Amino acid sequence: MTKELILYSTEGCHLCEMASELLHRVGLSQQFDIIDIAFNDELFSRYGVTIPVISTGSSELNWPFDIHQLTQWLNLNGITYHS
Repeated sequence: MTKELILYSTEGCHLCEMASELLHRVGLSQQFDIIDIAFNDELFSRYGVTIPVISTGSSELNWPFDIHQLTQWLNLNGITYHS
């Protein structure tokens, strides 16, 4: 079973677009949800200056990260991907 991934993001965030592209590059295109923090005060307060953030619910990867750091984090969290 694949863990659910969430990309905390907001519209017009070029760093968030880069994080999304990295997830696509490792073959996780259909395996993550994007949550726009702009519509939730609690999420905006928590992630407003740190987005993009990828989360499993129990672990988070905060920007900046590259493909190597992403794949390491995915491996540590038992998330299957295809590079």
